[in-house]
Amino acid sequence: MRIVTRTLALFLMLLPLPAMAASKAEVERQFQQWITGDLTPEAKRNGISEQTLRNAFQGLSLNWDLPDLVPPGSAPPKQQDQSQAEFSSPGAYFSEKRLQGLAATGRSLAGQYADTLRRVEATYGVPGRIIVAIWGRESGFGRAKLPHSAIEVLATKAFMSTRKDMFRSELIAALHMIEGGDISASRMMGSWAGALGQPQFMPSSYLKYAVDFDGDGRRDIWNSVPDSLASIANYLAQEGWQRGRDWGYEVSIPTSVTCAQEGPDLARPISSWANLGIERVSGRPFPAEELQASGMMLVPAGRHGPEFIVTPNFYVIKQYNNSDLYALFIGNLADRIAYGSGAFQADWGNVGKMLRSDVLVMQKTLVAKGYDVGKVDGLAGYKTRRSLGDWQAKNGLQPTCFPDQGSNRD
Repeated sequence: MRIVTRTLALFLMLLPLPAMAASKAEVERQFQQWITGDLTPEAKRNGISEQTLRNAFQGLSLNWDLPDLVPPGSAPPKQQDQSQAEFSSPGAYFSEKRLQGLAATGRSLAGQYADTLRRVEATYGVPGRIIVAIWGRESGFGRAKLPHSAIEVLATKAFMSTRKDMFRSELIAALHMIEGGDISASRMMGSWAGALGQPQFMPSSYLKYAVDFDGDGRRDIWNSVPDSLASIANYLAQEGWQRGRDWGYEVSIPTSVTCAQEGPDLARPISSWANLGIERVSGRPFPAEELQASGMMLVPAGRHGPEFIVTPNFYVIKQYNNSDLYALFIGNLADRIAYGSGAFQADWGNVGKMLRSDVLVMQKTLVAKGYDVGKVDGLAGYKTRRSLGDWQAKNGLQPTCFPDQGSNRD
């Protein structure tokens, strides 16, 4: 028995060892090599000076506390089943306590900065209530702490994260900010994801959208409220905000009108939606100036939640954060700030607990049947919702336009 054991031990010693993750000290050494041998040459080709690079990277080390890190020698995290607010519990996204608190503070600050907001709206065409709502949602009206060095975060994630290319590009953009004199490396503070200042811009967005609105010669989205508000407005304006139009309206869609008509590619005049019997839940008519303008059906929870006719400006808000629920949150918060309105009238119903992997299976099944679900990614966007509604109708079901456990059957 002892001979067998010794033989087995010798055999195991001869097997190739599995790849082991490098020690933190070794990874730090590789990080410094990456900065000098890989990133620095690219930055110089992009016009970044030696002085800026020295100021940005002197004494820099990795931040091991950030999420989504993949150190050299380790495997990326396995894909896990995920539950998304958009198709598991969308109502939880709209915390009434949080919305009421943001609205109360937003109303107070909208009054305090009324003159600035009027000038911003005149310049960019974006209503002050929308600007203030985004300001509140992104950084608590500039009160949220920004505890991280943006250069440290971006460099760490550009070197070892699940989205290295994106963060590398943002790191180069941050170096351009330093090179251009917008801010020093030591003062460039941001979130754990590298988002900067009160508007929570990534560096590339800062370079494109940030403006100096207080006239001091600097685009200061950390300390200047006028610069922050105008920068948010400039972002939306450049992304296509239509001056004079609202974001959208909560409506009631008759059961005789299929929910499988949503999406920006199925826009029609708002008067056309009204002629189908779609009415505002407030009981007020659609504004006369909106009737001939385009509107889109939106049913983010299918027939299980609030229903909307939205304008193209809704999709401009989504450029800030590509989520239907985010844009609805901003719209609802803006209305509370300006008009004292409350929660959406329809309840967010019980939509089950489908995982992202479940929705992915459903999407693949729909694609196999010839449906266009958009990106097959496990996220139930408008193309997935309306394709599901079409499938439900063709199979003798009442269309709900929302994934449930029965949606994965053949």
